[in-house]
Amino acid sequence: NTTYHLKGIALEQNIVGTSDLEEISNRCTLIFPVVPSKGFRNIMRQMSPFLKPYHLLIHGTKGLDSSYFTTDKVFSGRLNVHTISEVIQQETSVVRIGCLSGPNLSSEILKGQPAATVIASPFKEVILAGKNVLKGKRFQVFSTNDIIGAELAGALKNTIAIGAGMLGGLNMGYNIWALLITKGLSEMIHIGKAMGANLEPFLGVAGIGDLVATASSTKSRNYTVGY
Repeated sequence: NTTYHLKGIALEQNIVGTSDLEEISNRCTLIFPVVPSKGFRNIMRQMSPFLKPYHLLIHGTKGLDSSYFTTDKVFSGRLNVHTISEVIQQETSVVRIGCLSGPNLSSEILKGQPAATVIASPFKEVILAGKNVLKGKRFQVFSTNDIIGAELAGALKNTIAIGAGMLGGLNMGYNIWALLITKGLSEMIHIGKAMGANLEPFLGVAGIGDLVATASSTKSRNYTVGY
């Protein structure tokens, strides 16, 4: 807030850093919670007293949650495996929820290199609000109504990317890499359908697009740890 820099990155002076969750909830209608999936439910529980039904939440967390046990069949019969949007539903009064997904390697975006992302939500106003604040000359924003599909694509592709990094570390070549990507995408689709998702997100930017970028770039954390 005094130097307008964060980890060497120059920030606009209208950006304010705060650790006050109540202040964020009071001052912002549109909120992008982007934290690791392991701590996401805890953050939602901390924010819950301050969040209202009028808030729009678009999360950017690629993972699943299994810390909450329920006999509620509303969530596709999955008693203890939940998407991040379902965690928001379970812990807060927020109704209009979205998901940010796609191949978003941050170092390239910061350099101004062209990129795209996907906002998934069943609510048009969530998609429009997200597009209004994110879209730029070199940053395209696509959309889908299948939020579960986009969330599952973003989470499941990480496993394939770690495997791709292992192949790279072992110098196994591109033939087996292509086989892993192809069969991995097929398995992602099967799992997605079993959990109530449609085919579309897996064949779009949030699915195969994110998979290819994450499973081939040394800038990807999942590829790097596999390598």
